[in-house]
Amino acid sequence: MARWEPNAAERLARAALDLFSEQGYDDTTVMDIAQRAGLAKSSFFRHFSDKREVLFGGAAMDGLLTEAIATAPPSFTALEAVGRALDAAGREVFTSARRETVLRRRAVIAANPELQEREALKSLSLTASMTKALERRGVPGLTARVAAELGALASAVAIEHWSQTANRSEFGVLARQALHDVQDSMESCSVRAPTPPSART
Repeated sequence: MARWEPNAAERLARAALDLFSEQGYDDTTVMDIAQRAGLAKSSFFRHFSDKREVLFGGAAMDGLLTEAIATAPPSFTALEAVGRALDAAGREVFTSARRETVLRRRAVIAANPELQEREALKSLSLTASMTKALERRGVPGLTARVAAELGALASAVAIEHWSQTANRSEFGVLARQALHDVQDSMESCSVRAPTPPSART
């Protein structure tokens, strides 16, 4: 029987992030991570498939967003359901207690092109999951896709603001404001621009 290892996944994730920050992602091995965490290499693979998954274990976020959309009141519009999902992300992931961890993760990813590509793919996957969750609520396909993509854009804007050291606003507040601003911008794009004087007859 495997020896019980309290908080093993958390210890491994913390050790990995420390090493990625200290010596770089490419120069860090699974063995390095396990040793820093005080665990056996086999313990690492009980929690993560490889060292990349320490940064991109996205199943929890995926489930969080889709559950929030699924349980939104029936009267909610597509965007209101997406806003509810962003609120859930703020309560569970982008908290003040996890701010430093999130910032360090972003710094590691920003320093590695391969990880940047993986982050982009993860974002697309989360957007697709939100789209499907909206469709299961009966939202038409195109509307669901647009709402999910607006939500993803609002989330990216909110994360950027939330990450700033001087900004102590809650992520949910920033995300909802960003969603509102994005929606306003889209509506502005539908307004016909005035005809330039030189084009008038």
